[in-house]
Amino acid sequence: MTVVEDRRSRRTRGALRDALVSLVLERGYAAVTVEDIVAAADVGRATFYTHFKDKEALYDHVVASVLQELKERLAQVLAPEDAGFTGQPVAEVFRHATEQPDSYRMILRGEGDGRGLRAFEDAWGTTAHEIFSARVKANAVRPRVDLQVLARAWVGEQVAVLLWWLEAPEPRPATDQVVETLVELSRRGRLWATGFDPDPR
Repeated sequence: MTVVEDRRSRRTRGALRDALVSLVLERGYAAVTVEDIVAAADVGRATFYTHFKDKEALYDHVVASVLQELKERLAQVLAPEDAGFTGQPVAEVFRHATEQPDSYRMILRGEGDGRGLRAFEDAWGTTAHEIFSARVKANAVRPRVDLQVLARAWVGEQVAVLLWWLEAPEPRPATDQVVETLVELSRRGRLWATGFDPDPR
């Protein structure tokens, strides 16, 4: 494939991706057809099928692209040896979401029978578990709870807050404020966050 063909292919796939996301947010995944997508992207049906087998393949491509980009960005900020919660991974997720808000909304809303949301939670949960485990080992501490449960609970919190934040009307809390709140929850817990003093026992 020549450079020109490669650029054209990327533009076409990008147009199809944008069309799918926009239509799904407007109508819901089940109501969107390939005909709708090619009309919105201004490409022919044959061109669509050159790139994707069906609507499901295009949806999976969107999800995989988001996850791959996020994985690459997180690799630059994750520091398993650090003690505690730095907030950098959470901040990176929020930054990425602000760059692709519609794709994130589609995924986090559970469109596509929820498989994009499950893929996101699985990928983020696996990363969280790896980081928590590495920190425990590096700092020679003993977890009080199962780290898999902790990672899943933590990811569920991030996902719920991120979707709420993306869909909240303006003015909404600043990114830094939301991230700081999530970090403090991780460090101190909900008892502290709601104004109660820690149990002295």
